[in-house]
Amino acid sequence: MTIFDMLGQSGILAILGMGVVFGFLLILVIVISLAGKIITGLFGNDTDALASETKTGTGNAKVTAAITAAINEYQKKN
Repeated sequence: MTIFDMLGQSGILAILGMGVVFGFLLILVIVISLAGKIITGLFGNDTDALASETKTGTGNAKVTAAITAAINEYQKKN
């Protein structure tokens, strides 16, 4: 077996391997997209509720208060 034969076989193997990986990733994207559509169809889309909570700041105020309290406690101890 010559070096050219080995290079030819390795090239075919590389192309085949990349084709398999590309095919798998394509199938993965399709499955995830379908799962997203199915889940959205079953449970609805809650982006309106999240957007209104973000605009009013009710969720962020609680998180900010918890972080502030944790920082104050840490600074008292150290």
